[in-house]
Amino acid sequence: MNFEYSEKVQGLIQQVRDFMHAHILPNEALHTEQVEALPWETPEIIRQLKEKARAAGLWNLFLPKEYEPYGAGLTNLEYAPLAEEMGRVLWASEVFNCSAPDTGNMEVLAKYGNDAQRRTWLEPLLAGEIRSAFAMTEPAVASSDATNVETSMVREGDEYVINGRKFYASGACRKQCKILIVMGKTDPDNASRHLQQSQILVPIDTPGVSVIRPMHVLGYNDSPEGHAEILFENVRVPEENLILGEGRGFEVAQGRLGPGRIHHCMRLIGTAQRALELMIDRANNRIAFGYPLIKQQSVREDIARSACQLEQARLMTLKAADKMDMAGNKGAKNLIAMIKIVAPNMALDVIDRAMQIHGAAGLSQDTPLAHMFAYARTLRLADGPDQVHMMQLGRDLARSRDSVA
Repeated sequence: MNFEYSEKVQGLIQQVRDFMHAHILPNEALHTEQVEALPWETPEIIRQLKEKARAAGLWNLFLPKEYEPYGAGLTNLEYAPLAEEMGRVLWASEVFNCSAPDTGNMEVLAKYGNDAQRRTWLEPLLAGEIRSAFAMTEPAVASSDATNVETSMVREGDEYVINGRKFYASGACRKQCKILIVMGKTDPDNASRHLQQSQILVPIDTPGVSVIRPMHVLGYNDSPEGHAEILFENVRVPEENLILGEGRGFEVAQGRLGPGRIHHCMRLIGTAQRALELMIDRANNRIAFGYPLIKQQSVREDIARSACQLEQARLMTLKAADKMDMAGNKGAKNLIAMIKIVAPNMALDVIDRAMQIHGAAGLSQDTPLAHMFAYARTLRLADGPDQVHMMQLGRDLARSRDSVA
């Protein structure tokens, strides 16, 4: 493994870092003010900064080489340090048009969409003109097993009629969200549970689509994107909105989730790195019992332990990204599972220590730590719970030993 970056990538890292320091970090308070004033609108500061990022060529950096000419043509390994820089502020990735769930939806359309779907939905997403959401999770079933989804998609003539209820459809509360990718069952009686599902494009203004409420995450409504509960009542969409074909929804979901999982981990490295830096600054400057906190042995140990965990997770993330580039998402699935287990738990540990060293202030709105903690805790569930990844990873590792024996 060679994690030395080319001159081009080193230049991009510096560009993103400089952009973060010049335009994003100084505007954190303004972003909060604008979101509070208009909770479900794209904040004006985001619109302004997106124009600056696009003009600087820092745009759609997440799309790997196989999707050229749509993206920047970077490998997963080359994108990793850029995502880490973006992860230092929870909303920063949107400025570079690199935020979930749009990234996953763009990858789906680029990889599996037909020409008309790409023209109608992918191109405006790539341009940052609209937002999107992915609707798979359902409140009535354990959606970590995607074969459980119950939303029905019944074909009638040249249309599909959709009925069901979804929740935690991230992005669907925002007024700029125009399109949903919905997973449901077109063939519930198929003997293969993995061929029962399909995915279909549903414009959010289609009659019968109702955004019921934003779901909260540890008390946050995560505006402006939100996580919507959505009701589909006799929603009719044309057959040409089907992605890839009937019975291929599980295949599309797996293709979508591989890159998405590692992108979350890349950003979490940046989140945890910033938490560590805030921890160190607080320890150096806060006086307790007559001395700076950094004089306390337990504080030094917390900082050292956090740095060790962070570097371990960073190296594992880079190894997984490198494996994806060499062997594809499927060939890297075990490493992707490992880092999806490791990174959120690492971030929670580091952020928790940073909160502890900040005292009561660490729980407040005066630092980003509390929201970071909620974000990291969410990612122990988003794109698959820890337990599912561990179950599948353990199974695959056991099978590999069987093949050797």
